[in-house]
Amino acid sequence: MQKRTLGKSGLEVSTLGLGCMGLSFGLGPATEKPEAIKLIRAAIERGVTFYDTAEVYGPYVNEEVVGEALAPFRQDVVIATKFGFEANPNDGGRWNALNSKPDHIKQVVEASLKRLQTDTIDLLYQHRVDLNTPIEETAGAVKDLIQAGKVKHFGLSEAGAKTIRRAHAVQPVTALQSEYSLFWREPEESVMPTLEELGIGFVPFSPLGKGFLTGKIDASTKFDSTDFRAIVPRFTEENRRTNQSIIDLVTKFAEQKKATPAQVALAWLLAQKPWIVPIPGTTKVSRLEENLGGAALELTADDVRALNEASSAIKIAGERYPETHRKLIDR
Repeated sequence: MQKRTLGKSGLEVSTLGLGCMGLSFGLGPATEKPEAIKLIRAAIERGVTFYDTAEVYGPYVNEEVVGEALAPFRQDVVIATKFGFEANPNDGGRWNALNSKPDHIKQVVEASLKRLQTDTIDLLYQHRVDLNTPIEETAGAVKDLIQAGKVKHFGLSEAGAKTIRRAHAVQPVTALQSEYSLFWREPEESVMPTLEELGIGFVPFSPLGKGFLTGKIDASTKFDSTDFRAIVPRFTEENRRTNQSIIDLVTKFAEQKKATPAQVALAWLLAQKPWIVPIPGTTKVSRLEENLGGAALELTADDVRALNEASSAIKIAGERYPETHRKLIDR
């Protein structure tokens, strides 16, 4: 597995990371802990050094799984986690309230360190921008944690360009984690020029369009009640039928390259910029191996140009989040 550096920060990670959320939360029933640990360790054996989790995944459970799985290999891996959500007493205790106040951040980090079985968090993201707390205060709190040796690098998730600049002025931002794929190309205009200018890495989550770009989901697919996609507008039966055109495009390229659609989708992302590190998630070793094959697939400049042009001509149907979640996106 080759390595990449996230922007100017010097944080070196494997070309593809592993998004661990789906092992515990959000995409159907949780994987049993022993199986989840086995999957993470299979990724380690295959050269993956970058692992992504968050306090809210579970909540708490995913950090515990990641911490136990990586403990014997701690010196060889990079762990990223996130703060910024808390239980909302006005909504039945659901984790949909935002809190990035400095005192809260420091409490969260202490708890995350214990669950992750580590003394230092390599990359700490603000999970979503908290409009009730100036980003300068949030960045300052992370700066304090970095100076205390409890955190090494600062990241933002789903932050807009103005917020990124304001945070970066207080504490250099190592990486932005936001959704980006052939299924969602909006970051190319909204944030990527800013990232390039400031030397900030980009960590796309849902690089396979929440599984849609694998070609394994179609209009007839039924989602489990615990699967977040069941309430995502983009994944209604009608919109999946409409959006089949992007799958047809990627599948056609995959056939030409003797690859899978997922591999083409990941190779396309990696070809966009050398400071992009996608974090596809999976619960199956076979899919892990397939995804890692995307890092070895080389697309020519003509391939990339053709994919860019063809995908730009396709209008994707449906919002990528329900209204309640769209309110949390900083633009």
